[in-house]
Amino acid sequence: MGKVQGGMKCVKYLLFAFNFIFWLSGLLVLAVGLWLRFDPETVELLTGDGAPYTFFIAVYILLGAGGLMMIVGFFGCFGAVRESQCLLASFFACLLIIFGAEITAGVFGFLNKEQIAEEVQKFYSSSVSDTSNPNGTAIALIYHKTLNCCGSSTPEVTNMLCVDVPEDTQDCLTAITDFVNEKLHIIGYVGIGIAGVMILGMIFSMVLCCAIRNSREVI
Repeated sequence: MGKVQGGMKCVKYLLFAFNFIFWLSGLLVLAVGLWLRFDPETVELLTGDGAPYTFFIAVYILLGAGGLMMIVGFFGCFGAVRESQCLLASFFACLLIIFGAEITAGVFGFLNKEQIAEEVQKFYSSSVSDTSNPNGTAIALIYHKTLNCCGSSTPEVTNMLCVDVPEDTQDCLTAITDFVNEKLHIIGYVGIGIAGVMILGMIFSMVLCCAIRNSREVI
């Protein structure tokens, strides 16, 4: 079996190092996804009966991508060390699939950003409007405490819960929009970073795969 030599040997070790970094990146993505899913603020605001679930779709995609990245990174390291065309080609295909999934998740999050915020706002408004329901009042108070806000920009959903708060307190509809945007921006920044890393990985894997094939043809 022919072995790559010279500059391609450098590419081989670069690919191995890349895959180790890629595996660590997958671990980081998994950690960020778990943090977003179990963050006390997120859990308090977006769980419970009637709470919107759209935000968690992007989080679950992030968790799946992180787990898959760790698996793919491991096999990428193995393929680089073994100089296996099959493993390297599979590694390239997996990166391409993950890249496509991330683009899809990014487009989904971007197109539904306003919808996600509106669903949370409606959930809050329905809770704060129904003061006769103890559960609704409790949910409204959770939003007030977590987001440091009270009431809304529309008079019909502002009630006795906000009588004693300072006048400069931010309304909760605006606070909810800021909260959702902040969380989605975290997901977006992580996704952009991963996408850049994956493009490098696809380039390295194809270069090494072609070098292995050429070395075998020479022999």
